[in-house]
Amino acid sequence: MAKEVVKKIKLQIEAGKATPAPPVGTVLGPAGINLGEFCTKYNDATRDRMGDVLPVEISIYDDRSFDFVIKTPPTSFLLKKYAKVSKGSVKGASNIIATLTAAQVREIAEIKLPDLNCYTVEEAMKIVAGTARNMGIAVEGADNKESDTQAAVEETETQETNNEE
Repeated sequence: MAKEVVKKIKLQIEAGKATPAPPVGTVLGPAGINLGEFCTKYNDATRDRMGDVLPVEISIYDDRSFDFVIKTPPTSFLLKKYAKVSKGSVKGASNIIATLTAAQVREIAEIKLPDLNCYTVEEAMKIVAGTARNMGIAVEGADNKESDTQAAVEETETQETNNEE
């Protein structure tokens, strides 16, 4: 007879740095699984991706055993890493803080493709570019309607100030 899944837990843990201390311990402790065993297995499985934040989905069974699936890093984490910024724009798309090339966006899309709800890299690139735009990261060569609108507003403001003089 197959084991019955009692609980599913989703966490985002830095690769190779899971410890039984909070936040991992406080979430998994009440579930009744062996924290040391989970941390050892997770750290061994993610040792090659040190420094990345990796989402993990843990399935806990009725006999207190567990399985986990490691997902790809969050798109926002990858965008910040490639753009070399610590956080996204406070004002979102209206305030551009960095620029990525289309090749960098393609690379991020190829990494994220298994976890995205699309089939081709081009579709994944559109999803990644949308996330980048909302974080205030421009994509070179993309059809950026917001940046075109922003440029038009700035041009209008410049013309108004010139007319007042």
